[in-house]
Amino acid sequence: MTGNLVQELLVFMLAVFVGFQLISKVPSVLHTPLMSATNAIHGVIVIGALVVCATAHGPVELTVGAAAVFLGTLNVVGGYVVTDRMLEMFRHNREQPGNRP
Repeated sequence: MTGNLVQELLVFMLAVFVGFQLISKVPSVLHTPLMSATNAIHGVIVIGALVVCATAHGPVELTVGAAAVFLGTLNVVGGYVVTDRMLEMFRHNREQPGNRP
């Protein structure tokens, strides 16, 4: 059991390291479009976290699964907020001070 936990922690730490390295190399100009395009991936992550919660065998697994559901949901909602703000920049009929109808 301990070997399995160590192996899972090692995979998690490697995933965090690789993810950080990949995201840090993305230019800030491309960051917003890439983040808004990954909403579907985050949705899959939320589904996976729900599966983890459904198959949890102890309080630790249930807590980790619930935290994953919460954080994944925040990521999905944040992605949609970013997409909405990005699309707002391209709307032509924005109500601005000084615009006449």
